[in-house]
Amino acid sequence: MTSEATTHFGFTDVPLAEKQGLVDDVFHKVADRYDLMNDLMSVGMHRLWKDALISMLRPPRERPFSHLDVAGGTGDIAFRVLEAGGPQTQVTILDINGDMLRVGRERARQTYAGRLRFVQGNAEKLPLSDRAYDGYTIAFGIRNVPDIPAALREAYRVLKRGGHFLCLEFSRVDVPVLDTVYDTYSFNVIPGIGRLVTGDGEPYRYLVESIRKFPLPDTFADMIREAGFGRVSYRPLSGGIVAIHSGWKL
Repeated sequence: MTSEATTHFGFTDVPLAEKQGLVDDVFHKVADRYDLMNDLMSVGMHRLWKDALISMLRPPRERPFSHLDVAGGTGDIAFRVLEAGGPQTQVTILDINGDMLRVGRERARQTYAGRLRFVQGNAEKLPLSDRAYDGYTIAFGIRNVPDIPAALREAYRVLKRGGHFLCLEFSRVDVPVLDTVYDTYSFNVIPGIGRLVTGDGEPYRYLVESIRKFPLPDTFADMIREAGFGRVSYRPLSGGIVAIHSGWKL
């Protein structure tokens, strides 16, 4: 008899098949205050990290560019891509959580009419065509995916030859003293902020724990290579609090 596959939900081991539902519940609870909480938790630093991501993507201004942003329901990355690219830049926002997509639609309104579409779907099985996109981003979302290798393989599948994969994710602080300060802040302050702003600190306790369970940068880079990507690299930011991982479909 084979044992049921398990994964982690924060620091708790759960059946693999149950994690997606647990994650969905977290984001249903935080969707309406998600962007505000990003500002409060990171003291605004997330804006600089996302700007760095877009500077590495470099969407062209003079030719068509089709981009996919996964787990980006509120539109924070997609709006930046559209602003950085030219009028022929088009972005698909894909998120598994309908509440996050609702927030994104409300934020976008008609500002990017004809250049932006919202799709509800799973990163592990994208409801999108092969070789359809020039760029793929996922920001602070990959660690919430139950089957990360499957999501990476799907990213490779939907990118065109020469397409660029970029992942912005929390990483491992590598600066002495800062690592202790960061851990103290993460576990003792962030859930409290979440409780004050949203009325529930537990979703933010999960998010903090999930950061600690995410693979180390070198390990994650190997996972990106195993999905088929070439020229894989990563760039730590802010003392290793986050890293931008890059790969190309060669």
